[in-house]
Amino acid sequence: MSIVEIRVPSPGESITEVEIANWLKSNGDYVELDEDICEVDSDKATLGLPSDAAGTIEILVEAGTTVRVGDVVAKIDTSAAKPEGASKPVVATPVTETKASAPVEAPKVEVAQAAKSNHATGHAGPATAKLMRENNISSNAVKGTGKDGRILNSDVLNYITSGVDASAVAQGWGGSRDEERVKMSSLRRKISERLVSVKQETAMLTTFNEVDMLPVMELRKKYKDKFKEVHGVNLGFMSFFTKAVTEALRLYPDVNAMIDGDHIVKFDYADISVAVSSPKGLMVPVVRNAERMSLAQIEDEIKNLAIKARDGKLTVPEMTGGTFTITNGGVFGSMLSTPIINPPQSGILGMHNIVERPVAINGKVEIRPIMYIALSYDHRIIDGKDSVGFLKTVKEFIENPVKLLFGGKEPEEVLLGL
Repeated sequence: MSIVEIRVPSPGESITEVEIANWLKSNGDYVELDEDICEVDSDKATLGLPSDAAGTIEILVEAGTTVRVGDVVAKIDTSAAKPEGASKPVVATPVTETKASAPVEAPKVEVAQAAKSNHATGHAGPATAKLMRENNISSNAVKGTGKDGRILNSDVLNYITSGVDASAVAQGWGGSRDEERVKMSSLRRKISERLVSVKQETAMLTTFNEVDMLPVMELRKKYKDKFKEVHGVNLGFMSFFTKAVTEALRLYPDVNAMIDGDHIVKFDYADISVAVSSPKGLMVPVVRNAERMSLAQIEDEIKNLAIKARDGKLTVPEMTGGTFTITNGGVFGSMLSTPIINPPQSGILGMHNIVERPVAINGKVEIRPIMYIALSYDHRIIDGKDSVGFLKTVKEFIENPVKLLFGGKEPEEVLLGL
């Protein structure tokens, strides 16, 4: 018998311990070389732990356990032969292999009746519960086929595709009076600590402005098809705001600085942290040297980082070292908010939803697509004058995006050398 020990690698500098978030394999399962066997939470990211060898796995540490970097968490027996059909999901057979003429519910109900009823019966994990909430499905309406009657993703999907029972939906989403206690991940705990420390250790203030989005929207409408054809990515609002922010940071360098002890550190580059949603929560990967990028390059980089965040493949270096942050709560419907600074940075721009509002244009009332924007900043390093000027500059660039090409000047000024 040949045994290979699986040790926890270091996710990044200064990280000494991690948490086993969940196991992707069970004891005795056959794993392939470099196949992820579990997810590991650090205080900065969630990463997959690949197997160093092919063979059957013996799990030594339970999910939810905190371990140190270098600890052995599993063993692989490389002498074990790969069983036939090992890569096929074991639980898929009773749910999906049905005759074409048979009702979809038949195998589901049969399995559910065989399950032992206990505290787990009718419960769903976080991801499955989220799917049920999104589709307004009550836990009472779905029969669980998982261990001890637990509701699986496949149960919810089968319920949706087989037709929703209106009477069951009318019962509401809860009412069982049950509770579920889930331990916070190390990533979530670290985020909590950082958010509290920002409120306690910085002189954070927020200033607001509004932006007329019509010029950018008309520009996108006119060129979005050609832009995608030429560059292979969609033309979104984030690239315009990122470019506007980099130009505003050039004019107001204190907003692109941070405090280190009794020193102020200023940067001659703009590494823009962009908040993106992921299954593990909000991640903030960094677009490096955004001040040098074109709109297409910014869109492409944000797209790549968002895909990595969705798939849980962001690395620690990709989420550290930003000099300023942009967050877009508007995609979730937020009208106005006061974003919290991403330490050790000194400023964060909050974008919000676009709503048609009556505004005064040249003495007349017109309906325009308006977005409220917010700048939260550390008043210890950024004066009110600079914060207001920075936000006003971002507004001016968005309302006249052509100025982004000419360093903040009008095209006529550049032509005349003014």
